[in-house]
Amino acid sequence: MSDDVPFNRLAPAAGTVERLTPGLRRLMAANGGPFTFTGTCSYIVGHGRVAIVDPGPDDPAHIAALLDAVKGETVTAVIVTHTHRDHSPGACAIAAATGAKTYGAGPHRSARPRREGEPSALDAGADLDFVPNVRLSDGDTLDGPAWRLRAVATPGHCANHLAFCLVDDDVLLSGDHVMAWSTSIVAPPDGAMGDYMASLHKLLGRTETRYFPGHGGPVEDPQRFVGALIRHRRMRETSILQALGDGASTVPALAAKVYVGLQPALLGAAALNTFAHLEDLVEQGRVATEGPPVFGASYWLV
Repeated sequence: MSDDVPFNRLAPAAGTVERLTPGLRRLMAANGGPFTFTGTCSYIVGHGRVAIVDPGPDDPAHIAALLDAVKGETVTAVIVTHTHRDHSPGACAIAAATGAKTYGAGPHRSARPRREGEPSALDAGADLDFVPNVRLSDGDTLDGPAWRLRAVATPGHCANHLAFCLVDDDVLLSGDHVMAWSTSIVAPPDGAMGDYMASLHKLLGRTETRYFPGHGGPVEDPQRFVGALIRHRRMRETSILQALGDGASTVPALAAKVYVGLQPALLGAAALNTFAHLEDLVEQGRVATEGPPVFGASYWLV
């Protein structure tokens, strides 16, 4: 986290169905933690014939609350922004209970293959069981009686990450790509910093006036916010280059210099973000290492 980004850390209330716009409701799961803030936000799109976006974790209480929230309505689609365990596992139970098809970019995949000796620290966070009935690509649309969702491919946090534009409400459901409460973790090989930055620049060209993310409250003035995220990441990149110039050469040493005063629970995420930046800097030709970049390698300036 950083003060140069205008974060909004006001949190939704778990277990309460909230109307956000005429065509959008939110219900937050009670799975708060260091990486989920106060919980995963599930969204109900439309009325009568509805879609559920990000049904959340495999939590019977949250699944039951979602089903209760749409009692008397027909669920036509269960959609996931990406296959992390706080977002997609509830899809199968919701689909089984309603008969709806599931939608997403595809099963879980990494941004690149895992390299020899590379830790599998993120495997526990990946939902390897989810396979959508219908695979979506950038620009694909889903339609209800009075709503339209358009998929926006936003890889980076996860290789199969999608955001969804709720066209008539001028809203973007941004998943974990852009969140008001914190920056997103980008951890190779699950995600890739180059992809993440490209996806941020892609959003700069869009016109939605509000984002509703996978955790926390809305992103207001999203163009300003996304621009601040891009500058923040470039500042991190500059700090890493400076730390390399000062003699730090390993991921832990660089993270300790760049993320000063960070909460202990977030040190692991900081190291993974540092590694993601290093991998991108190697690809840019500004940093070198022996062989392909891996977490345990040494790095130096070119």
